[in-house]
Amino acid sequence: MTTVIDGKAVAADVVTKVRIAAEKLIAETGVVPGIAVVIVGHDPASQVYVASKGKKAKECGFHSVEHALPSDTSEADLVALVQKLNADPKIHGILVQLPLPDHIDAGKIIQTISADKDVDGFHFTNVGKLGTGELDTAFVPCTPAGSMLLIERALGRDLSGLNAVVVGRSNIVGKPMANLLLNANATVTVAHSRTKDLPALCRSADILVAAVGRPEMIKGDWVKPGATVIDVGINRLEGGLNGKSKLVGDVDYGSAAEQAGAITPVPGGVGPMTIALLMANTVVSAFRSAGQSAPRF
Repeated sequence: MTTVIDGKAVAADVVTKVRIAAEKLIAETGVVPGIAVVIVGHDPASQVYVASKGKKAKECGFHSVEHALPSDTSEADLVALVQKLNADPKIHGILVQLPLPDHIDAGKIIQTISADKDVDGFHFTNVGKLGTGELDTAFVPCTPAGSMLLIERALGRDLSGLNAVVVGRSNIVGKPMANLLLNANATVTVAHSRTKDLPALCRSADILVAAVGRPEMIKGDWVKPGATVIDVGINRLEGGLNGKSKLVGDVDYGSAAEQAGAITPVPGGVGPMTIALLMANTVVSAFRSAGQSAPRF
């Protein structure tokens, strides 16, 4: 029997723990965890994401602020806002929603965010800490961090003796995912578009993480019987039921579920974990700023 890994349930558990931790911090120190979300322009998908993050922050008892800027905002003005948020003691997490307009250098903006408030985990300082195993002080990107929690729920924290294959080498998911798996003692291979005989490589994996951005690319006969499959992909396909679009992952769920020991669905798998881990990173930042020992999720 294949176990369907319920990301909604795990995310709800994380959010509950975050809310309890926030209440404890407020009661003991008076510090209210604070998150600032900055959005530039009017991208509909970005607006939906920002609204959901604000709603979740309030659910956790956070101080939450949103800065919605026009699409013609200059890079200099955005840098100035980020620097102002860096200096604001009431803000512990800063999130600049991507993508940014073409005239703004996203890399420059990300590196302007204080590493101590970089709850997305994209600052070079946090990237370097993750790459060298300094997880106790790093902020890890939320999607791979959430994926790792789902793997831990299925297999435990020590992955010694297990082979992991990560399909995708992005800075946002693939590379940090590989580092997390290495830190848990898995033997890790990172595959990508130029990998030779990708199906055979995937079949060697006890843990298969799909983060390539191609709908239903990984078929059931690519999956080792009993493997744990984590599908990070979120792709919208037209021509669904009643002519509506549908969301699918990078894994062909129907055929893969017949082989896998455990698998995440799309939607309802990795997706809910991303916002939950953003909240977790923010409360950890607040604990650190107050000189308190940060909780682990």
